[in-house]
Amino acid sequence: MRSAFDFSPLYRSTVGFDRLFDLLDQSSQIETMTNWPPYNIEKKGEDQYVITMAVAGFSTDEIEITQKESQLVVSGQKKGSDEGRQYLHHGIATRAFRQTFNLADHVKVTGASLENGLLTVDLKREVPEALKPRRIEIATGSKAQPQQIEHSKAA
Repeated sequence: MRSAFDFSPLYRSTVGFDRLFDLLDQSSQIETMTNWPPYNIEKKGEDQYVITMAVAGFSTDEIEITQKESQLVVSGQKKGSDEGRQYLHHGIATRAFRQTFNLADHVKVTGASLENGLLTVDLKREVPEALKPRRIEIATGSKAQPQQIEHSKAA
């Protein structure tokens, strides 16, 4: 399904923004959004973020976190079986889940922890030194003048 927006004029006049247009196109598509498990995304500082997911009933060996390029995938699969148990009320959801987050360039996972049923994933933007802004010195006086190289006459 295509979005209501036509990005083709922008493709003709921009270079390197393909990922941005793809994200805009994906966000306008109607998908079955999963609300399980509930989560928060929090900005902790200039370049630090935290994703907190409520995963009650899951242990660390039942949750998998993977980052591939700019995509973070958090998935969970219960290993235990409910056979032999008789519930009078079954309100704690233990169904499998898969949640995908699109990350900005240079955002990396720095750690993850599971405490009191909350999975916390720490993220940090680490811009490489070569991509950070740098100050360019402007030459003045004789340094700015082009120097002429004298040629010796052949005898």
